[in-house]
Amino acid sequence: MLSDRRDIIVITDEAHRSQYDTLAMNMRTALPNASFLAFTGTPLIIGEEKTRQVFGEYISVYDFQQSVADGATVPLYYENRIPELQLVNETLNEDMERLLEAAELDEAQEKKLEREFAREYHLITRDDRLESVAKDLVEHFTGRGFQGKGMMICIDKATAIKMYDKVKKHWTAKITSLQAELMRSTDAERRDIKERIARMKETDMAVVVSQGQNEIADMSEKGLDIRPHRKRMVEEDLEKKFKDPDDPFRLVFVCAMWMTGFDVPSCSTLYLDKPMRNHTLMQTIARANRVFPDKVSGLIVDYAGVFRNLERALAIYGVGGGGGKKPVEDKSALVAALQQALVETKSLCTQQGVNLASIQNAEGFSRVELLDNAVEALIASEEVKRRYLDLANTVQRLYKAVLPDLRAHEFAAEVSPIKVIADKIRALVPSADITQVMEQVEALLDQSIAMEGYFIREVSDPDNDEHLIDLSSIDFEKLAEKFKTSRKRTLNEKLKGSVGQKLMAMVRLNRTRMDYLERFQQMIAAYNAGSLNPEEFFRQLLKFAQSLNEEEKRGVSEQLTEEELALFDLLMKPPIEMSDADREKVKATAKELLATLKSNKLVLDWRKRQQARAAVRVAIDKLLDDHLPRAYTPELFRQKSTAVFQHIYDAYYGSGRSVYVAA
Repeated sequence: MLSDRRDIIVITDEAHRSQYDTLAMNMRTALPNASFLAFTGTPLIIGEEKTRQVFGEYISVYDFQQSVADGATVPLYYENRIPELQLVNETLNEDMERLLEAAELDEAQEKKLEREFAREYHLITRDDRLESVAKDLVEHFTGRGFQGKGMMICIDKATAIKMYDKVKKHWTAKITSLQAELMRSTDAERRDIKERIARMKETDMAVVVSQGQNEIADMSEKGLDIRPHRKRMVEEDLEKKFKDPDDPFRLVFVCAMWMTGFDVPSCSTLYLDKPMRNHTLMQTIARANRVFPDKVSGLIVDYAGVFRNLERALAIYGVGGGGGKKPVEDKSALVAALQQALVETKSLCTQQGVNLASIQNAEGFSRVELLDNAVEALIASEEVKRRYLDLANTVQRLYKAVLPDLRAHEFAAEVSPIKVIADKIRALVPSADITQVMEQVEALLDQSIAMEGYFIREVSDPDNDEHLIDLSSIDFEKLAEKFKTSRKRTLNEKLKGSVGQKLMAMVRLNRTRMDYLERFQQMIAAYNAGSLNPEEFFRQLLKFAQSLNEEEKRGVSEQLTEEELALFDLLMKPPIEMSDADREKVKATAKELLATLKSNKLVLDWRKRQQARAAVRVAIDKLLDDHLPRAYTPELFRQKSTAVFQHIYDAYYGSGRSVYVAA
């Protein structure tokens, strides 16, 4: 005994089988009066009431459904794809399930399995059935909408290797089939087929199973070669590759490894071809419910007929306090959700005078005309535009989630115009400028870690710039003439997007331009509220755009660079009464201050080091004190000195890097 105190608390994480055997007994013998608290996602319940027997009643329950409601996980959907060769036995031997739910079977157990369950094992592993499953898996995996990673769960190691070989064969056949299809496809179809072929060619797949004694000889007896698979498992970090969403390793074949405690957020599809039950089944399907960008849901594809056990497991682990709704639904629920999203989208379009059915049936120039009219109607206000884009995004994501189900085809024609309209609306705003984001990230890294090089890829279409309006070279008279004959809201949206992008870039370089931003926001608010009609909004936008052009050229008239102008404005705004001579003196001070700081003060990582920051602050105070005219009172001097230091800190990163370098 270590202690008989009663104020000791033992906290156990993952309270699984190891907590109910000899080691657990030793712990309780050593601490006979301690309180034991356990955490587990899958307590042993049905037939093995050990968790509550050992640890007592539940203190708190957080189940699958609650985590979905909180957004901590995505919902799971079930798809029955049991091959016709499969014998569906509602009373599948429970002993077989218990044997298979073990974390891993050694060779002796696998042989015992074959002896004790020869009929069921033979049924699952018969070659013609595996051939059918492999072919279906290739069709399903390559036809999905969201192209997340996938796991194929096989009954044992030998079957995992067999499935790998068969899938590779059908994978090659599918590529050949697509290449033949490419030759007879239309221009509209060709791009999609090329992308599918390219993705299939680059996709990597592998077998991941535990190592066993005599495995080479054992697999050889079954006509299988495990050596190339074991070589990859030993020489490559397959776990790291599979967890990397950008790595082409997208499909893995397992029988026990990676089924529990293995998180891959980009994994969206599990192919189950192994009898499982209770906590093992729940832990396995949880591999597909992790949150990942654009991932609407996880999908459980059932080849082995585990649905009855899934329902039983969900009754134990899934519902709890979640109000009775199951966290894993049949895939038909996704179809119903897509139908509802389409109804809501059509309703909004009808309210705005847009007939999606007419667009769907139109062709050629007539279709283009109807699409452009739809865009004009759906940007009547910011609220309508955002509502439509939200609905269109929901429709597109659900449509992708339903794929490759054949039921998706009946929605293809309806989804197409909704997506095209949304793309056209988004194209009215210039491509996002990521420069500021990059600089904000750099600033955060400057304050957090050692400097490293990063590359952010900006996605854009270089061949399509029709939605851009270059304010610096705009002919305002011609634009006004175009407005008279164009779709007014559409042109307003383009101009508003271009003005907004230009304004944000200018404010980033000179914070004293915030008054321009306030005026712009007030103008947009008035338009959205209906206080300005499209004509008046266009007139005010043009006037505002002209004022921006004039502001952008002000530095030239002042004979100052953009950097010098920012400092000069900080020192002069709000306006201060002074003579022309004093004003020139302030201008010269701004120039000298910037030159002094850039020459020897703004060194590498100056913002990280207190001594370097202090040196910059002292230099600012001294130079301003020496050169600013008497119009600056002590209080005003302190305000300006602080403002200048804050600007230098925000805009200059050190070693020649600043917001102005990329401008």
